[in-house]
Amino acid sequence: MTRPPIPPFDSETAAQKVRMAEDAWNTRQPEKVALAYTPDSQWRNRAEHFMGRDNIVDFLSRKWTREHDYRLIKELWAHEGNRIAVRFAYEYRDDSGAWFRAYGNENWEFAPDGRMQRRIASINDLPIREDERLMHWPQGPRPQDHPGLTDLGL
Repeated sequence: MTRPPIPPFDSETAAQKVRMAEDAWNTRQPEKVALAYTPDSQWRNRAEHFMGRDNIVDFLSRKWTREHDYRLIKELWAHEGNRIAVRFAYEYRDDSGAWFRAYGNENWEFAPDGRMQRRIASINDLPIREDERLMHWPQGPRPQDHPGLTDLGL
């Protein structure tokens, strides 16, 4: 099974890969998202380190149980060969109703078939007021006309 676009990436295919990942994560469907990763994909997310699709599904299921009204925007930072660097921000509220904007960077490494074999994420959470939210769209992928990170000043 291949997951186009496949490496090596140029500016257009790298940006396409980033948007595809953003759209998938905004579905909040762990099983669907996990298909973009190799069966033995290695992850570091904040302080968690794990490997494999089953663990990806478990991680994302826990994440989206805690992070309500999740909205994510990713932006291409750099690319070369089979690697892509991404910056991102997402907004969510916790069980108490408090809102947060998480900022971070991801380093991605892809297998020849276009599936991600390594994901390294560094993330920081910033408490925000509800009226400071910038990511307003119905649950699901970000509309094409919604501003990206740069346009939002993030």
